[in-house]
Amino acid sequence: MASDERTQEILKELREALIRYDEDGVVEWTKTAIDEGVDPFAAALEGLADAMIEVGELYNKRKYFVPELLLCSDALYAGLEILRPAIKASGRESEAKGSIVLGVVEGDVHDIGKNLIKMMFDVAGWTVYDLGKDVPLEKFLEEQLRTDSDIVGLSALMTTSMIVMPEIIKKLKERNPNVRIMLGGAPINQELVEKYGADGFATNAGNAVDEAMNLLKMLKKEETK
Repeated sequence: MASDERTQEILKELREALIRYDEDGVVEWTKTAIDEGVDPFAAALEGLADAMIEVGELYNKRKYFVPELLLCSDALYAGLEILRPAIKASGRESEAKGSIVLGVVEGDVHDIGKNLIKMMFDVAGWTVYDLGKDVPLEKFLEEQLRTDSDIVGLSALMTTSMIVMPEIIKKLKERNPNVRIMLGGAPINQELVEKYGADGFATNAGNAVDEAMNLLKMLKKEETK
């Protein structure tokens, strides 16, 4: 079992390797984490997930672009592939939190933000059903019913494409009143969430999982009443 100091050193090296999109480095430090007894959940969340939050910030500041994001994504999933068996072996696999359908609404093809959010849910152990971009209303309805997912995440970057969100939310709630709807995208704020009838929103990839967890807790609480 690694000491606290050694654990922090390993997590720091893991974060830095991912941020510089060094896939070999991510693999090496992920294996080191497992070999030295670092909690695999800590490696996933405090190592890989924290690094991806910083990658998202670098992208927003225009210091990273799509090629760098793709390389970071490859490095992230290389690390996750190593961690998943360790998480399962640790007996903590049950900490997988819930399931979410994700998609960029019809008329919008900007999916970088949605992809970053998907990665964060993967790291956190959620089951993710990714519909991609330019997704029609009916596809969201079909996938939520097919998977019985707890949450549906609707993403839009353009204000012109946001106009379809209220209808999607209305139809989803009609078919399944218990489903929780989370919105994402630069134009989204609390006022729009309330106006559209959604349940929450994520301001960035970093807080998307926290917001989803809050919605899931509310849902479970209502189910036990």
